[in-house]
Amino acid sequence: MASSVLLAFLFLLLFLGLLLFFSARVNRGQKPSLRRIQAFEAIKGFTGRAIEAGRALHLSLGTGSMADITTADSLAGLYTLDYLADQSATTGIPPIVSMADPTVMLMAQNTVRSAYGSDKVKAAEAYRDIRWIAPQPAAYAAGVMNLLSLDEVETNIMIGKFGDEYLLMGETAARRGTSHVGGASDPNTLPFIYATAQETLLGEEIYAGGAYLQKRPVHIASLLAQDTMRWIIGIVILGGVAATSLGIING
Repeated sequence: MASSVLLAFLFLLLFLGLLLFFSARVNRGQKPSLRRIQAFEAIKGFTGRAIEAGRALHLSLGTGSMADITTADSLAGLYTLDYLADQSATTGIPPIVSMADPTVMLMAQNTVRSAYGSDKVKAAEAYRDIRWIAPQPAAYAAGVMNLLSLDEVETNIMIGKFGDEYLLMGETAARRGTSHVGGASDPNTLPFIYATAQETLLGEEIYAGGAYLQKRPVHIASLLAQDTMRWIIGIVILGGVAATSLGIING
């Protein structure tokens, strides 16, 4: 047990070291070329499409919280909101944002407030479009379905923690012909996303929003550190298998 904890601690230190190293490189202008993810490209054009159509843009942050194991998924959706809020501060057209947890609502409000800066009047107007619907997944899905049907939504983004209720919301968006991007990390939800969304963010792709949408150095550095850690862990595993097969290490 102690050796496992020590190994995990060493890997954590290695990851932090890599993160600092790549952050310094990116800050010096040595930015890598990221592979194209079509879903993020679509999100970049959603605000313009909504404005041209004179209809709303909806962002669902899912059923996750900011105080449990779903925090990472909720933050992935909030990074997308950060990008959309910056655009809305410029265009004056805020997105409709829905969530099932009040802690996520508070974070969403803070994200919008930061985007509008000292313009408290416009920030207050944008607050009205941040909607905490219901804490239960089924009730939240019903609220989002009603929102998609009645608010004349042109574009729909759903990134966060979702379960089976995603299919209800995604099917509503697909049936209405709404431009739709979906993303989640739960493997059980991914088939629903693939079946209903026009563009998908599958698994860990949802965590790359800060790097792809806002080009933040720390997020780009995090992607590089994660890729490097995968190589290191893969090499360690292969080395362990080879050493065990050759009798160097007793299995």
